Parts: sequence; structure tokens; C-alpha cells
Amino acid sequence: MEILKYTHSGLRWVVLALLIGAIINAIAGKSRTYEKKDKMLNLFAMVSLHIQLLLGLVLYFTSPRVKFFDGWMKDASFRFYGMEHILMMVIAIALVTIGHSKAKKQSESAKKFSIITLWYSIALLVILAAIPWPFREALGGKWF
Repeated sequence: MEILKYTHSGLRWVVLALLIGAIINAIAGKSRTYEKKDKMLNLFAMVSLHIQLLLGLVLYFTSPRVKFFDGWMKDASFRFYGMEHILMMVIAIALVTIGHSKAKKQSESAKKFSIITLWYSIALLVILAAIPWPFREALGGKWF
């Protein structure tokens, strides 16, 4: 359980790096041709999010931080891990997947880059809002 928790937490940095890299690449690439390396970076960002989701789902069903009991919605920590975190992350993953799919269908490079920039950026904002940062006092100020 501890290994899974630390893997899920540590992989967040890989996911964020790939997502930010894909966004920066899309912003910088608007005046050039969309190449295989662009496609692969966008794909790796999306796949890393899906892997993170799978790890998160295992944690969701096994973690002591997710408990459903009478009044669990009144407890900020249980509400965050039981509903807010997973819901926002699934929305973010859906946004990245939709953006990736829409970009693939475009024939113009500039359109592909624009779509990736928009959808991946919105997803990044949702992810940043849903991460249990240590400064979130309602969660006890801890990473785990």
C-alpha cells in the first residue's frame, strides 16, 4: 500500500512535466509543421495521465483516506479524497483525451497546436487545483 501511495505521488511530477512540456511545445510550435515528436509528446502526456488514473483508482478503493460513512461530506479530508480529487482528475484526464483526439483529426499543424494548447492547459489548471498540496490546511498539510 505504501509503495503504491508513493508511486502515485511521485508519478505526479512526471505527469506534470509531460503535460507542461506538451503545452510549451504546442505554444512554441504554432509556426512550424506538426511532426512525429510533437505527436509522441502529446501521446506520452495523455498516457501518463491514464496510468496515474489506474494507480489512483487502486488507491481509491483501498486507501483509509477514502471512507464513506454518515456525515463523510462534512469532513474536508474525506470529502476531498472521496469525491473532489477523483472527480477533478477524471475531468482533467477527459479534457486531455478529448484534446488529443481533436488534434489528431486536424489536417493543419497550427490547428493541432492550438487545440493541444487549449485543452491541455485547461486540464493542467484542473489538475493543479485537485492535487493535495501540503499548504492545504483542510487536508492536514501533508502530502499523503
